[in-house]
Amino acid sequence: MVTSALPYANGPLHIGHLAGAYLSADVYVRFQRLMGKDILFVCGSDEHGAAITIKAMKEGLQPQEVVDKYHELFKNTFERIGVSFDMYHRTSEKIHHETSQEFFTKLYNKGEFVEKESEQYYDEEASQFLADRYITGTCPKCANPEAYGDQCEKCGSSLSPTELIDPVSTLSGKKPVLKKTIHWYLPLDKYETWLRKWIETGELDGKQLHDPDDWKNHVLGQCKSWLDGGLQPRAMTRDLDWGVDVPHNIKGHEGKKLYVWMDAPIGYISSTKQWAIDHKKSWKKYWQDDETALIHFIGKDNIVFHCLIFPSILHAHGDYILPVNVPANQFMNLEGRKISTSRNWAVWVHEYLDEMPGKQDELRYAMIKNMPELKDSEFTWKGYQDANNNELVNNLANFVNRVVVLTNKYYDGKVPAFDEGQDFIGPEGQYDSTYHDSELLRLFDDIQELCDYVRKFDFRSGLKMLMDISTKGNQILQFNEPWKAIKEDPDTVKVVMNLCLQYVAALGVISRPFMPFTSDKIRILLNQKPLNEKGELEKMLDRLAEGECLLKKGHKIGQPDHLFTRIDDETINLQIAKLKATIKDEPVANVSVIEPVKNVDIKPEITYEDFARMDIRTATIIAAEKIEKADKLLKLTLDLGFEQRTVVSGIAEHYQPDAVIGKKVSLLANLAPRKMKGVESQGMILMAENGNGKLSFVSPDENWENGQSVK
Repeated sequence: MVTSALPYANGPLHIGHLAGAYLSADVYVRFQRLMGKDILFVCGSDEHGAAITIKAMKEGLQPQEVVDKYHELFKNTFERIGVSFDMYHRTSEKIHHETSQEFFTKLYNKGEFVEKESEQYYDEEASQFLADRYITGTCPKCANPEAYGDQCEKCGSSLSPTELIDPVSTLSGKKPVLKKTIHWYLPLDKYETWLRKWIETGELDGKQLHDPDDWKNHVLGQCKSWLDGGLQPRAMTRDLDWGVDVPHNIKGHEGKKLYVWMDAPIGYISSTKQWAIDHKKSWKKYWQDDETALIHFIGKDNIVFHCLIFPSILHAHGDYILPVNVPANQFMNLEGRKISTSRNWAVWVHEYLDEMPGKQDELRYAMIKNMPELKDSEFTWKGYQDANNNELVNNLANFVNRVVVLTNKYYDGKVPAFDEGQDFIGPEGQYDSTYHDSELLRLFDDIQELCDYVRKFDFRSGLKMLMDISTKGNQILQFNEPWKAIKEDPDTVKVVMNLCLQYVAALGVISRPFMPFTSDKIRILLNQKPLNEKGELEKMLDRLAEGECLLKKGHKIGQPDHLFTRIDDETINLQIAKLKATIKDEPVANVSVIEPVKNVDIKPEITYEDFARMDIRTATIIAAEKIEKADKLLKLTLDLGFEQRTVVSGIAEHYQPDAVIGKKVSLLANLAPRKMKGVESQGMILMAENGNGKLSFVSPDENWENGQSVK
């Protein structure tokens, strides 16, 4: 049973939402479906709470109109970006109200609630008790004059309304008064002992429910911090006019609604119930069966609710399982700043989809690659462009396209047959008749490693493994050079091309959790049906383990088509300019537009013979260090394959030493040696310079061998 945090229906989805709770869950769920698991993935719009009514007042709408608008936008956006919920529901539905009220009634009848009288701010002019978000004032921690009654968004401190200095009602603009009211509280302090044992050891009621070693450190750390600070009773009702009614059979229910954190997580259950009704299935096995694993995907701001409050509600009820893991992600920042919906400092997902048609997987890739799994991460448009152009285009798309093109060129688009006893030169230069089989087993091992990463919620490493597999496919092509060997050694080329086609077939399956649209494209290129995510990965691993090919000899593939296309500077500049326009009065750090190349004077004409005298070679930087008393110079050690060289390069203002190690470069190898700051430089690396004076390496493909000539 997998859930993603219910998005709050008062604004559109941005990339921080995707990185926090939705893409990680989608990768995990798609993977488990591909492994043949019985897995249900639910979510829905969170449509209650004070923020909805505030939004409605600002827009001159009724609360229902607001939630209808954003629910439809959420649902459409999730579908377009490929988040594959089995059920996307909403908390304004009747079945949700009934389920939440059933929970409240059960806990009330069991005596789990504590009824308490307290003083709460009341707006005399509006004749209404004020929810925390209806009160603003000066933060006692940082003196921000626009803090809310529950939180200061400037310093991030959690607050209570009575802590605010000079509180004001957002309804009337007047100072509110304190007035007595009665609410029902969940006594978290009463549950503290079993909660601590369950969090720290995984044990509850004599059963081992989870392994705390599998939980992320920041999740356990936040839970222990709350427990160490001492849990306090938490109100489960509010004085509001929008939300789920306190059941009418309970004395004192008038004018009271369920606290949003009482009803919202129950939305997971009501969503499951609606799915079960629609599909004529049982919902109880997903929530009340001890053999079921419940997993919540959330952002770090929801940890306390999913690890302490909601488990307390479930355990107090008595009929429900508790989560085995809550793999919460941290936050994703944007171009050097925190994402801010109020300031429009965000990349809105629906706008991205409109402005970048057909590039759903490009965004998914960039999000997963930089997913804030263990610490905050950052999205930049330049990083997005680099990931697309240098990884998706140059690696994955390049490999798949070359294999499809060559198969159509040499074998009329059919998977070539080969003599399995044929001896040919393997990757280490030896004659080897088992090369094809051993490479398939290596592919099997790599895919198993990818699977292990996903099972451990390490999606970044899983994605990197996917790209490593593509890189290995490229290396097989590059080493064997079938375009050169086709005339002299056609039998070996058949083996190589058959193997590369098996790699492409595997990529069509293992890319599915991360990039489902790309998986479909690869499958179509191979003339295969798109996956239905019913155990295909499990079956593929079984076949590879038995040494079977994934594509049969003679299978007819389709015509070549590019999986990805390059994204130009102009496209990126438009997105950066759009973002910068949202904040006009403040400097925006770390956001630099890529200047277009203007008309420049070309240097004097040379002959081909002049150019041919230059010996440019591919190389890899294997060591780098700053040169003392030289702010612009780095001392680089380059591997040319046949030798190593020292080169002094004036790039220290653009690159730190650690950042360039492993970089592929182009080296002018026959440049006369020259001493700089006492270090002899044996050549010069080639760099490109943009309109801002920023330097970038002129690099061959990552899989290119060192020491090759550049012509």
